[in-house]
Amino acid sequence: MAQWLTVWRAAQLLGVPRGTLQQRVRDGEIELADGLVSTEALLALYPQARLEESGLLERVAQIRDESFGRRVRERLLPNQEVLAQRLFHQTQELADAQRHLQRYHALVIQLREQLNQMRSAAGGDDPRLLDLQRQLNDGLARALATESVDVLDVMDDMLKVMSAQVTLRPSGHQFAVEGHDTLLQAGLRAGLKVNYGCGNGSCGMCKVRVTSGQVARTMATDYVLSETEKAQGYVLSCAHTAASSELTLETLEARGPADIPQQQIVTTVRAVRALAPDTMLLHLQTPRSHRLRFLAGQSVTLGLAEGDGARASYSIASCPCDDRNLQFFVPRDAQDLVAQRLFAGGLKHGDAVTVWGPAGEFVLVEDSHPLVFAACDTGFAPLKSLIEHALSLDASPSISLFWLATRPDGHFMANQCRAWSEALDPFEYTLSTHDDADTGARLMSTAMRADLFDIDCAFYIAGPAAFVDALRGELGAAGVPRSQIHAEVSP
Repeated sequence: MAQWLTVWRAAQLLGVPRGTLQQRVRDGEIELADGLVSTEALLALYPQARLEESGLLERVAQIRDESFGRRVRERLLPNQEVLAQRLFHQTQELADAQRHLQRYHALVIQLREQLNQMRSAAGGDDPRLLDLQRQLNDGLARALATESVDVLDVMDDMLKVMSAQVTLRPSGHQFAVEGHDTLLQAGLRAGLKVNYGCGNGSCGMCKVRVTSGQVARTMATDYVLSETEKAQGYVLSCAHTAASSELTLETLEARGPADIPQQQIVTTVRAVRALAPDTMLLHLQTPRSHRLRFLAGQSVTLGLAEGDGARASYSIASCPCDDRNLQFFVPRDAQDLVAQRLFAGGLKHGDAVTVWGPAGEFVLVEDSHPLVFAACDTGFAPLKSLIEHALSLDASPSISLFWLATRPDGHFMANQCRAWSEALDPFEYTLSTHDDADTGARLMSTAMRADLFDIDCAFYIAGPAAFVDALRGELGAAGVPRSQIHAEVSP
């Protein structure tokens, strides 16, 4: 019997990007009923779907492999208490289904006996009673017959134990809670712009209202909810995880940069590493009690030791899902005091760096367009953040990156691009070089036109002004709507 699943859950079960299924919905290959897709329709499109190919059994096997140890087990499965609660809820659902089936079976048997009595009383020759009895017997035989198991149903039952599906209202966004993740951690990892502050149970900004399902507390908190809030179902998402396989939460989400508060945080240097002769990686870490809330693609201002006077603005090159660890790609620049200190070895592990921000409107617009990213030199920094965010959302049917280098070390993270391409089916990249940013942008446009202009794409461009202006002009001249071109001028 066909079951009905959300597109999000179906993508998880089949092991395909959610954007791929959404595209098939738009193309008319998949029909939705109240936002749900039937397992019959999915198996018709993906007849090869098997538990072995879904990745679920491999993940369970990994848990049994001692070489992965405790860290892997904690990442893939919840703790014993939460796992027991999810199994209990699954058992309740199974018991309810069995109870209903027993009652229906008893009802059918009773009706069959009454029909036999009615036939006997009527002499056994009434064709209407004979036909009704034949239908009843045939229907009962079909119900009791052994039928092939719907593979997706089995996979869904497994997934409900291993992970929980959370739906946010009123947005309708969905994400999975796996391992020992809290609701907040899982939401951020899924790329959602949920509201939060400290992340450790002190401020109360991550309050959510549980409207269906059950949660389990994962840690003690300093912030105390009022009795009214508790009665209404409010919990702190940073201190709770999903106890039931399905959970619905009511919460507000940031719609854009205007909803992200300005912050000032004293961070510490975690690492300084040369990516190339003229590009350094600066890795800062925030305190556990004061994380930086930002959107992918935004920038911050960095200030060195008090009284030093060295300040500079850089795009954040890391994903908002890891709000404690901030990465920056700093190019060699004689006019930049922070860069001078960095390249001179003036910043060491454990040094204090003040962060102000975030700033900027260069953020991902949530839609279902294929995504095209175009960078020049260190313009790759905000695009890396955007790409990681897009991969977390898993909503785009494809992601393409074009990266121009105007200097010998311009492709300082080519290995990262190669890793994305090898690991992810919807990701492809093209590296190009030219010593002039304007000319390189025009050549890049020609390459894009050959592959992408027959597709309705969203373009994100970052790099020096000459590169951005030239490529934006070429895209506009080719007919790309202004609303689908997003640009950020970087040093």
